[in-house]
Amino acid sequence: MSTVSLPAQFPTRAISPTRRTAKLTLWPLVAATFFMVSGGTYGTEDIIHGAGYGRGILLLLLTPLIWSLPTTYMIGELSAALPAEGGFYAWVRRGLGNFWGFQEAWLSLVASIFDMAIYPTLFVAYLSRLIPWFGEGHHGVMVGLGVVAVCALMNIAGIRVVATTSLWLFFLLSAPFALIILIAPTKIGALSSVTTTPTTSTVGLVGGLLICMWNYMGWDNASTIATEVKRPQRTYPRAMLLAVAVVAFSYVLPFAAMWLTGVPSSAFETGSWADLAGMMGGLVGGPLVARGFRVALVLGGMMSAFGMFNALVMSYSRLPLAMSQDGMLPAVFQKLHPKTRAPWVAIVVCAAAWAMCLGLGFERLVTLDILLYGMSLTLEFVALVALRIKEPNLRRPFRVPGGLPGAMLLGVCPVLLLGFAMVHGESEHIFGMNGLSFGLLLIAGGFLAYWGRTAVKKGGWVASAIKQRKAA
Repeated sequence: MSTVSLPAQFPTRAISPTRRTAKLTLWPLVAATFFMVSGGTYGTEDIIHGAGYGRGILLLLLTPLIWSLPTTYMIGELSAALPAEGGFYAWVRRGLGNFWGFQEAWLSLVASIFDMAIYPTLFVAYLSRLIPWFGEGHHGVMVGLGVVAVCALMNIAGIRVVATTSLWLFFLLSAPFALIILIAPTKIGALSSVTTTPTTSTVGLVGGLLICMWNYMGWDNASTIATEVKRPQRTYPRAMLLAVAVVAFSYVLPFAAMWLTGVPSSAFETGSWADLAGMMGGLVGGPLVARGFRVALVLGGMMSAFGMFNALVMSYSRLPLAMSQDGMLPAVFQKLHPKTRAPWVAIVVCAAAWAMCLGLGFERLVTLDILLYGMSLTLEFVALVALRIKEPNLRRPFRVPGGLPGAMLLGVCPVLLLGFAMVHGESEHIFGMNGLSFGLLLIAGGFLAYWGRTAVKKGGWVASAIKQRKAA
């Protein structure tokens, strides 16, 4: 049983540059990262419901400082130093060895099963605001399956399709919120006495914090497509910092605008932006304008959910590809579309797994997602320190300031927040057990999968990977 890391001269194999159809530049990468992390204000409503305007906006401003910025600094250094296919999986494998590299990929892929089920859920939540029939019975699940299928097909069509779609969706879904932000200062207190539909949300302050963390996580997802980014050493650090600013403003400004109008914070719940936008439209025009605003926000919410799912398919599907190239998964995952070079087998298999979790409750999905994602993120911070020690002379075009102590302190705040989220997971129940226990079972599954896969490999990971490369 071999746990020796693959030699540095055998990095995760990239697709031949001469056969590429596109390279992402700065702003398309910012747009793709925006959807991998955020998708706009949609999905943040329960934060304000649980924490109120003042504390909710404070959470949305502080979270990127103690949660997102440390993560983006870590990603900036590692993606610039090691722009490999598979991104964070390749970093952990190189810094900590094959065992932990496998666990990193396992945690990310298992987390993706629950994370990716959230976006079709949000898509249906907004669609049902416009056409309630889709919220009845199994209609929503069928719509969710349609979202999964369409995004899988778009990703098989190639990275250019996904990047262009992300850029256009960003502008389209941002337009209604831009109008709300412009109108609100002229309608201060105008909605303070309006009667809103009673909400069903039970999210409190703690739940609001967890949802806030979820809405600011996923920055490392953009790293898995490093070999498909133009000048990644320069582009990644700039894209990460720009994306943090764009995401933070997209969250805070619309809520600050609604606060000015006097709408009570209790009116917010997942999907409520449609009704609130209708009220704003009614302030500037008649029923027709109100309906137009409402429809625009519903369509924007659907575009947000679709855009997030679409961009993350591009990210997650590169993990099985990279693992297969390293001999950690069967060679079938290396199959690429002959024209677009998309890993179509990985896309299809992942899409099938994601479809299986459609229908779970939103907060349950968030709690479990944070637990699994948090463990993989912790490994990335450890890999940052390990590579500083093991490979001090590795070229790092972007470097976390403060030397080795700075690299070690960088992950303190994110890990403390993750510990808090894990403790809270005990109060959520999934499949008859509390969320923390269920998450620990999934984590243990990674250990068993590694040992089981290694047991059937006569020569270990290194020999298998070299044999696959020679065959290729």
